[in-house]
Amino acid sequence: MAKLLVIDDERAILDMLALSLSREGYEVLTAENGEIGLEIFEQHRPKLVLTDIKMPGIDGIEVLKRIKAIDEEAEVIVITGHGDMGMAVAAIQHQASDFITKPIRDEVLMDSLERAKKRVSMSEQLKTYTESLERTLGARKLELMQAQEELIETERRASIGETVGALAHCVKNILTGLGGGMYMVQVGMARKNPGTLEDGWAMFQRNMERVSDLILDLLRYSTEGTPERRQCKPNTIVSEAVELSRKRAEEYHVKLRTVLDPAVKEASLDPDGIHKVVSTLISNAVDACIYDTAVSKDWEVTVKTKMECDADSGEALFLEVTDNGCGIADEVRAQLFHRFLTTKPGLGIGLDLLVAQKIVREHGGEMFLESKVGHGTTFAVRLDRQGPEKQIHGSSSEQKNAGQQASFRKEE
Repeated sequence: MAKLLVIDDERAILDMLALSLSREGYEVLTAENGEIGLEIFEQHRPKLVLTDIKMPGIDGIEVLKRIKAIDEEAEVIVITGHGDMGMAVAAIQHQASDFITKPIRDEVLMDSLERAKKRVSMSEQLKTYTESLERTLGARKLELMQAQEELIETERRASIGETVGALAHCVKNILTGLGGGMYMVQVGMARKNPGTLEDGWAMFQRNMERVSDLILDLLRYSTEGTPERRQCKPNTIVSEAVELSRKRAEEYHVKLRTVLDPAVKEASLDPDGIHKVVSTLISNAVDACIYDTAVSKDWEVTVKTKMECDADSGEALFLEVTDNGCGIADEVRAQLFHRFLTTKPGLGIGLDLLVAQKIVREHGGEMFLESKVGHGTTFAVRLDRQGPEKQIHGSSSEQKNAGQQASFRKEE
């Protein structure tokens, strides 16, 4: 049985409507004015309300507005006289479901109430459906979160296993080198051969340096760090890194050249960290030439610096290392900054590039990569010339970085 509240200040009309509507199967609640009507509505919360517009005190429009404020799903039908069409329109504007005029005709009233009942029913069905959908979505969201947690855990275990395997392989190679060096030292001592002794000792020292580099890189990669910034000259850092790499480059007939922008000013950076980044990129570029199968090339590695101004972030320093070596395949590029990876069998675990990227990010900068198999690779690093440090994340930073990445592409 549908519950219906009737509000009218004329007792005769109120009694007539109560009797008529009760016979139609409604549970009728009555109120002689708007104030009592609102009290009854608060207490019983009927979904159907029939109210006169013109009443002393709180009129029908105000009753309508207050009922809708309490329950938006309540359907309110207003009763108006023929001369009150302006108020009827106002009632519709305040979300009245319908209006009927006096004298009230039973068939018009019943039709209006039936339409209101259907809207109430549809609203309740929609609410039930929405709640069911929310519960279903909540359950699916929970399942998805659990699946994501399981996937993360699986990937974590796989990453640990991969890391341990890579480290074990690297340490094994170093131990082999140490063992070879010790053997040569022993042979040199036993045979009193200074040349063999010196070669064995040099081999032993080289592998001890590999141990030291590996441990330092692991520590740098695994711990959170803050760059030890101080004013320094980026061009000087780049020049030093190039000179330290020149002997190895010349050994493999790789031309090493620099293009240093004289406009590059002093910058607030961690000199040791940036030196590590540049040295790593140069070393990898030289290796890309060494491992290039196109032996007819004149291999070349170019290291550039340049200064750019950005309206949002001020002056930015760019470091670029370009080679014309073997290039990097797409499937390798997709993993290059996300896992230990090396394309040089027996030469480390690919940790150096991850460490370089970490140093750049700790400076609030970003590293970009462009490469074409058989033609070469360019690594570009963008750094703010001055602090404070700010990590580049989010959509706006990505758009800015994309534009800067496009910028260094054009200059190649």
